[in-house]
Amino acid sequence: MDTESSSDDEKKMMNKRIVVAVDESEESMYALSWCLHNLIQFSHQNKYENENINLVLLYVKPPPPVYSSLDAPGYFLGGNEIATMEKYSKDLATSVMCKAEMICRDFDIKVEKKIGTGEAKDVICLAVDKLRADMLVMGSHDYGFFKR
Repeated sequence: MDTESSSDDEKKMMNKRIVVAVDESEESMYALSWCLHNLIQFSHQNKYENENINLVLLYVKPPPPVYSSLDAPGYFLGGNEIATMEKYSKDLATSVMCKAEMICRDFDIKVEKKIGTGEAKDVICLAVDKLRADMLVMGSHDYGFFKR
């Protein structure tokens, strides 16, 4: 019985899921680079260890603006403007993910990409719970205590 539980513990330790929250900032790319250099071995040093690590890149798109007729700024967004904003948001997410993948290319590691929409803190916390991540890595914008 103890043998089974110890082998389960070994499997848990060997299969790690690390979520890295990325955005277009330099701070998040630095956090990704730090994660790769400090938490993940270079592929030429220990390939076996990297096979058991899943790196999840998480990008959170901001929620679309909602305007009501009572507090509208004097104009309404039509279908073309909304489509343009959605295309820009999608292109930005693609660009951020490509940049993050370029940073990961020197490491022999499984990379999974996830894109969420909403308030960043809520989406990140929900994703970490849903993915059952072992670790969350994210950059700091130096907002200070009250912004966090």
